[in-house]
Amino acid sequence: MSSRNLNRRGFLGAAGAAGLTVAGGGALAACSSGTGTSNGAGAEASARLKLPTYVPAQVTPPDLLGNGQGLDPAYLRYPKDPARSVTAVPGDGKPVTALTETFTTAAPAMNRNSYWQELNKRLGSELRMTIVNGLGAEDVYRAKFNATVAGGDMHDLMWFPPNQGLKNVPALLKAKFHDLTPYLAGDAVKKYPHLANIPDFAWRTAVFNGKLWGVAVPYGRMGQVYVANEDFWKPVGGARFDSAQDFLDKGKELLDTKRKKYVLEPAYVNHIGQFALWYGAPNGWRLDGGKLTHTFETEEFFAGLEFALKCRQAQLFWPDPNLATTLEKLEGGFLGAHVQSFPGFLNDSAMYDWPAKVIVPFAAEPGIRPSFSFGYGSVGFTAINKTVPKERIETLLQIMNYLSAPFGTAERLFLDYGLEGTHHTRSKDGDVMLNTKGNAEVLTTRQAITFFGNAPQALYLPGKPEVTSAIHQTELELMKLARVNPTTGLFSDTNSNKGASASGDFYGAITDLVAGRKPLSSFKKEILPAWQRAAGNAMRREFEKAIAQGGGK
Repeated sequence: MSSRNLNRRGFLGAAGAAGLTVAGGGALAACSSGTGTSNGAGAEASARLKLPTYVPAQVTPPDLLGNGQGLDPAYLRYPKDPARSVTAVPGDGKPVTALTETFTTAAPAMNRNSYWQELNKRLGSELRMTIVNGLGAEDVYRAKFNATVAGGDMHDLMWFPPNQGLKNVPALLKAKFHDLTPYLAGDAVKKYPHLANIPDFAWRTAVFNGKLWGVAVPYGRMGQVYVANEDFWKPVGGARFDSAQDFLDKGKELLDTKRKKYVLEPAYVNHIGQFALWYGAPNGWRLDGGKLTHTFETEEFFAGLEFALKCRQAQLFWPDPNLATTLEKLEGGFLGAHVQSFPGFLNDSAMYDWPAKVIVPFAAEPGIRPSFSFGYGSVGFTAINKTVPKERIETLLQIMNYLSAPFGTAERLFLDYGLEGTHHTRSKDGDVMLNTKGNAEVLTTRQAITFFGNAPQALYLPGKPEVTSAIHQTELELMKLARVNPTTGLFSDTNSNKGASASGDFYGAITDLVAGRKPLSSFKKEILPAWQRAAGNAMRREFEKAIAQGGGK
């Protein structure tokens, strides 16, 4: 199974599936930054903060190495006998409560869940999770979180998502949660080796006003990508392109409306983002001399918008905007490509029986350097309720340390697959596969755990070593083009309060433009100025102030 299984594409852009281990990090391309600082002084303090010392975990060596910059280690076979990395039971015998989320079938209740019961034994404390199911509603977790805080009956561990619009986060943390800086900053984190294995870029999402307020929950750092069906593109030489025009010409050649064979899924906004990368668009914001320009304001983004319009005029998009069977259409050869988070692609690759390929961004025109956008590398952080006695903080951190055990350890084998014979089996080649009971208990329970405690991502596809190697090579290629959003790790009140709604209005308007319901001229005359007035200009000022005070990363 997946060790993170964050499987609602609309939330994290990632699909959960049995077979691939991906612990942590990644593609939150459409999400607002929920972290950092609330003012200039806080930004300066955050710049001075010493992040937890990064110490790679001592695990079974991978077949293909990763690094602390976002390249994931890859295992072509599951390690035969991974060693224990936690020598003492971390809990204190008292229950531990946690608020978390899931996007899959509800886990069986603890009293009917042998995996959950065994986890409690290994933790040495009963893990009592309140699991919010986010399927079908965008704000269900936010509503539950806010109601929990308002009611005062808070959990020991509270997960802070990076993209669900929680407001006044710095003030809330100061009032209701423990400052974990003394326990985690610098070398202090070495007391918790699995937490020390979390990269810097993930920890930055837990920094506010110069303090660490939680344990980072890592996730794959690779952002959104084009995923193509190689067989679809075979008649034109495969999914390889020399330019945007080459892509358009090959798409036109393969288009067959009579057979309902189209090239692209109908999600115009996602495609514009990919096309803009071919023209070298920045990741979120471009920083130049202390001044910020949002990607919406760049000529590269406008070029991507123009190209999307050309694709629509050429009928390359699937005609029904409400298409709900994208993967099925891709598998059947009726679609050529769609946009997906890279971690989502990794999960789905465990299921694909068709030759899926990531289209690495290429130059739209000669002389252009294409770009690729790193994601946050985190799905937020988990804070400790201030009503928890200080003497119990280290116990909770040891439990978080256990839940963050990396791939290549005995703890990760159990966390992802449960008990051998009960929840999983091994093939003659040593690959690990969940059985029916494992899918019912481990898969569902583990997803809820993954949101508030996890390990950095590792690549492992049972029975697919060649695909695993190809994915690792793709990551190497993407990293050559990757750019970081310069505002990641900074907090903007406007971004938190108005960013999502303003972006939603913007995306709705450019969807109308590409669909032909608005003229291209409306972008610079109406659509972009409306976004700037609603939130863009204020976000720019707040982020620039934070950067000027030393908050830039």
